[in-house]
Amino acid sequence: MNSLIGVLMRFRKEYVAITCDIEQMFHSFYVNPEHRDYLRFLWFKDNDLDGSIVHCRMNVHVFGATSSPGVANFSLQKTADVGRDKFGPEAADFLQNDFYVDDGFKSLPTDEEAINLIQTTQAMCASANLRLHKFASNRRQVLEAVPVNDRAKDLKDLDLRHDALPVQRSLGTFWCIESDTLGFRIELKDKPTTRRGILSTISSVYDPLGIVSPIILVGKQILQDLCCQNVDWDEPLSDEILTRWERWRNDLPLLQEVKVSRCLKPPEFGDLVEVGIHSFADASEKGIGEVSYLRIINAKNEVHVAFLMAKSRVSPIKPMSIPRLELTAAVVAVNVATMLKNELNYDDLQTVYYTDSEVVLGCINNEARRFHTYVGNRVQHIRDRSKPEQWRHVDGKENPADQASRGLTVPELLNEKRWLAGPSFLWLRELPMTDSSQELEENDTEVKLKVTSTTLSSLISNVDSPEAIKQQEETSKEAPCNLPLKYFDRFSNWRQAKKWLACIKRGVNIL
Repeated sequence: MNSLIGVLMRFRKEYVAITCDIEQMFHSFYVNPEHRDYLRFLWFKDNDLDGSIVHCRMNVHVFGATSSPGVANFSLQKTADVGRDKFGPEAADFLQNDFYVDDGFKSLPTDEEAINLIQTTQAMCASANLRLHKFASNRRQVLEAVPVNDRAKDLKDLDLRHDALPVQRSLGTFWCIESDTLGFRIELKDKPTTRRGILSTISSVYDPLGIVSPIILVGKQILQDLCCQNVDWDEPLSDEILTRWERWRNDLPLLQEVKVSRCLKPPEFGDLVEVGIHSFADASEKGIGEVSYLRIINAKNEVHVAFLMAKSRVSPIKPMSIPRLELTAAVVAVNVATMLKNELNYDDLQTVYYTDSEVVLGCINNEARRFHTYVGNRVQHIRDRSKPEQWRHVDGKENPADQASRGLTVPELLNEKRWLAGPSFLWLRELPMTDSSQELEENDTEVKLKVTSTTLSSLISNVDSPEAIKQQEETSKEAPCNLPLKYFDRFSNWRQAKKWLACIKRGVNIL
């Protein structure tokens, strides 16, 4: 199955957008006769409710069966492979890469390309007895080329020349076709003011791109406080928690005013000369946040910055140092940027990372010192997916991820332009260069003590010689050691190395 985030990201790449649906996708594929016994059910003979009950079997795949999505997706991929030579690679790639189960999302540069894709894809699906319908588009010319019966429900009786295009809901997102923006429609249901009701309300706000993740973070923090207080699922809330919750819940309807442009490019922007993903990471005692922007430059040296995706997480209940939380945020930023780079499919896509933590930059640029296991694993994860020169320092006041890690109210988000537009320096033609080559101090708590041969006193190689032992006792105990460093690599800390050396010295003295 294609990634939901990947399908939505490619849906935002070009000016002309289309959505569609496969009619009764699961019922379009038969079950092998030897497998139909697994889909048995009881029903009335000849549909007579007063008659006897008989055993029936489904001949097609049903909604709710675990196997249905896998079989349907495999069959759709097979349809694209079989029809690739006859109907063209564009239609085949559309079926294979831009469908999430039965919902198709696609963006193209021109109306002509969109119309041609619709026609060829419908013909490819018809060759396998599949019907592609419920088409919607932000271009009226594209909708006019689609038969009325194949349009989305809200578009069938619409006068395309005069009526405003409606809001289309697909894959849980609300796409305002008329303004070509992505937004939210909040319908709050009456839930009990308990831990169970809070969890249900928070989960009802579906935001796969993280557009309002700073707001959702505040609700998650309230839920985490209930967990820390060991409040039961149906236990009434305290007055302090109840006040915070009601204030947060009452602001949720204002989310309908939050909108982000569907297309990542402004109108008539032209060909792209430079494309880059800029990811910001930050952490606080309250949460961990990451936000990514797409920065594009055209042939006229015009710069545009578009919001891509964000993530917010509450900090672990177990206390953790801020540097470790900042490092965890950097890991999240690397993972998100890597996923976006793979899904967007831009040529020569650059990736730049920002953090306001000098400790994190020092860890990433480290070449000599060893870290504790927690830090070492995350530094290695970051360096496997990025290079130290891709990381830059950003001032905390200019870091938009600070809002993702601390949380915002809905009015604050509506007044905060930096969250969706990105920091001001990203809009400059030449990005300011910052010194990211930070170095860790030797007394940093995350750095292990460095083991060297010059700081140890040990035995010389011929420890079994009595003459050598006597000679060693007469010489200074601080004499340098010739023992190879490879013997000390097996120890995880300084104390174990000293204990090992002490045991050898005691053994030699006994001899």
